[in-house]
Amino acid sequence: MSRLSDITHRIQERVRESMAQNENQVFMGLTFVIGAVVGLVIVAFIVVTDSLEAWLYAEGTPHWRRLVTPIAGTLFVGYLLYRFFPDARGSGVPQTKAAMFARRGLIPLRTVIGKFIASSITLASGIALGREGPSVQMGAGLASSIGRGLGLSGDKLQMLVPVGAAAALAAAFNTPLAAILFALEEIMGNLHAPILGSVVVSVFTSLFVMRLLLGNEPLFHVPAYESVHPAEFIVYALLGVVGGLVSVFFVKLMLRMREKFLNMPRRTRWLQPAAGGVVVGVLAFALPGIFRFGHSTVGEALNGSLPLSSMVILLVLSVFATAVCYASGNAGGIFGPSLFMGAMVGGSLGAVAHGYFPDITASPGAYALVGMGTAFAGILRVPMVSVIMIFELTQDYAIIVPLMISNLISFFVSYKLQKTPLYEALALQEGIHLPTSESEKRHLQVRLAMRPPHETFSSDMTVADCIERAGHSSMRAWPVTDKNGVWGVVSLEQLEKALDENRSDAKVGSLLDSRAFPHLHADHSLDLALERMGKVGYDLLPVVSRANVHEMEGVCSLLDVLRAFGVHGRQPGAPDSDERVS
Repeated sequence: MSRLSDITHRIQERVRESMAQNENQVFMGLTFVIGAVVGLVIVAFIVVTDSLEAWLYAEGTPHWRRLVTPIAGTLFVGYLLYRFFPDARGSGVPQTKAAMFARRGLIPLRTVIGKFIASSITLASGIALGREGPSVQMGAGLASSIGRGLGLSGDKLQMLVPVGAAAALAAAFNTPLAAILFALEEIMGNLHAPILGSVVVSVFTSLFVMRLLLGNEPLFHVPAYESVHPAEFIVYALLGVVGGLVSVFFVKLMLRMREKFLNMPRRTRWLQPAAGGVVVGVLAFALPGIFRFGHSTVGEALNGSLPLSSMVILLVLSVFATAVCYASGNAGGIFGPSLFMGAMVGGSLGAVAHGYFPDITASPGAYALVGMGTAFAGILRVPMVSVIMIFELTQDYAIIVPLMISNLISFFVSYKLQKTPLYEALALQEGIHLPTSESEKRHLQVRLAMRPPHETFSSDMTVADCIERAGHSSMRAWPVTDKNGVWGVVSLEQLEKALDENRSDAKVGSLLDSRAFPHLHADHSLDLALERMGKVGYDLLPVVSRANVHEMEGVCSLLDVLRAFGVHGRQPGAPDSDERVS
């Protein structure tokens, strides 16, 4: 055992030495390894899931199994997630983003194993979720584990997360360009990220492994797209509106359901996934000829062989079933269900349009195809990814224009009616604050200007006590803390106003709303810090953890920001620059 530990230590030292001497070359070589390993694991995930599903629902099995299998599967998975793999719940994409930004790229190998087992059983049981989200978390986790095994940490480990995520998505979806774009746009939040080359290498290595073992079989067999008449663009625009409305309804329904489940007693957590199993089981048992999720049903819609009534029923049932399955904590993603819903929306609208205007509209299958991208753009808020993905499925340039029209309208409707993107909202429900487009790493960051909090007020101090201490300070705003961490920020103006209102004996904590106080994160840009200070009128804000908004990592003042920009001056109450946190 000690010999193995010694060998591992030597490998880590050799990698560190190589990284120091030839950093870019070694990192690029590591992405080849990650791409190959991730490709193999995702192939195994696909094979295991499909084989288990074929065994559970083999031809000739009793009809009652359609009721029992989803319930039994989710009960078993619920116990596994509760007892052994709590971080393997859900889609995997928000968890990956949380690991990237709140945990510096740390995803334990235990989570990867748990995700593989739980998602395989969940999906094979017939639960209305997809395999692509879990694949993203597994790929990112494998990259993180390989990086840690070789002794990487900090920024280098963090950069491996999108490398592994993109490789996994490419292998699971067989759409390499969409995988690259998704990793950069959604996981990184930066299309110009310096790791673009590494992401491309890992994606095509993973794709090579997948196609070598499983063949180059498309996810869906898509008929040739044809544009019949320019007036069709009106129908595609209408599809964008309808798709956007359906997307918003689904997201709001799922978030509301998930909030209900999260507020239930923790001891019920192991039982919650069974709610999804019950819904799927009852529907599959009661409607065996209609209630069918999966790629084969989408294929029928694309080929125009699904009747209008079936598509409408499947749309309604899939929205409800997927919302319950995800909200209850099952291990599965939203990619697949988004495409399913989109195909049903597009197919239904296309069938109606073609029924009334057969001479100027294409077959319903064309609208089902565009609808897949439309719902994907509306639910996940990645319109360009959805355009590239559908194009990769069809390899037909003619579809790009209707796709762009429908997707962008759906995105706009979704944005107007649901301000917070889905993955960000899911993370917020867990208390994790993910960076948004406004916090992309543009230039100097708050981490370069922040410093330790040398002056704070306790939440149980009276206003009078705070006023007295403020008289000996040159600051005009102070973090307010309690035993659980930072409570908020109080300004001199707030204290003076409370004093004028004869509230000198009031606790300073009563002046604040601890649920939503102004704050910064270390990876915020300094111009965003200035914007937030100006918006709330404070010259100092606490810098808090993304994993826990009440965990204060430091403070950042207006003068700290100016000093970081090169405008030097003495910071009131601040230490010398050599004591600054960086």
